[in-house]
Amino acid sequence: MIAKTLAEKSLAALALFLALAASPVFASGQQAKASGATYPGQTHPSVMASNAIPASPTATQPAAGSCENGNCDFQPSHITVATAAPAPAPWPVQDRILWGANILLALAGYAGIMLAISLLKKIERQTGYAETAAQAAADSAQAATDSAKAALLHAQAIIGSERPWVLITIVPSRSIENGFTVIATNRGRGPAQVVAAVEETIIAVDETHLPELPEYRQPESESPFVSIILLPGEFMNIKSFCRDDVKTVCGSEDALKRIENWEERVFLYGKVVYRDLSAPASLPPHETGWCCRYIHGRQKSGLVMAGSQDYNVHS
Repeated sequence: MIAKTLAEKSLAALALFLALAASPVFASGQQAKASGATYPGQTHPSVMASNAIPASPTATQPAAGSCENGNCDFQPSHITVATAAPAPAPWPVQDRILWGANILLALAGYAGIMLAISLLKKIERQTGYAETAAQAAADSAQAATDSAKAALLHAQAIIGSERPWVLITIVPSRSIENGFTVIATNRGRGPAQVVAAVEETIIAVDETHLPELPEYRQPESESPFVSIILLPGEFMNIKSFCRDDVKTVCGSEDALKRIENWEERVFLYGKVVYRDLSAPASLPPHETGWCCRYIHGRQKSGLVMAGSQDYNVHS
């Protein structure tokens, strides 16, 4: 009984071994497992699609219809080998030296640029300081000039306040009816020496018809002017004019009628030249100009100041 059982087990094991040995799937599976093949749905890290080549002609796919035991779903994988990466090229010594030199040149250029920027900033600051100092000097010089001008004007004002000033006024005559006298009075603080006095009489329609500048005739040499000294407050007569003098000035009845009808007017003008006795003789003399208009009425007459600035000058 035991011998029969052992014989049956031996026959069964022998049949199983023969079946496994005859099966191509088992052989190909063992070979694929030994060579590291992958199954469908699995990826091996050494597989590269760009460098894949067949590894063995023995791993071939069975032809259609040659599947044993009806198992045609399993497809054996192709075995591929990736090409090894090329070894890095060696770095020559010349390239290393050139790279180091370029680094040093870049550092030197950067240092030079920073030094130039620092130098330009220093120059800019120094220029600003110089401009500030120059502006301060200019302002100081201008202030000194202004102070000098102010001092000069102040001195001139003091001198001017102490010099003589001869002014012209018109006063009615005390002895002649409708008579007037033009007088020159020293209104300053110093003595004045009158060296010349001239006067003219002219007939014109109005002031706009007077000569632009006063015109004077040459003085007669037979009667030279006698110098007069006027102390402060003193005066001298320059010109006397009354109603009877109008006929002499007109020279005709027609001219007198035009004066009476106010178609024309009588103008008197002149100037007084004097010196400051307290000033050096080399200085030019002073001059006072004057101009008057005579008003001829029916019964009364008048004499008033008139004329432009050119006729009424004060120097």
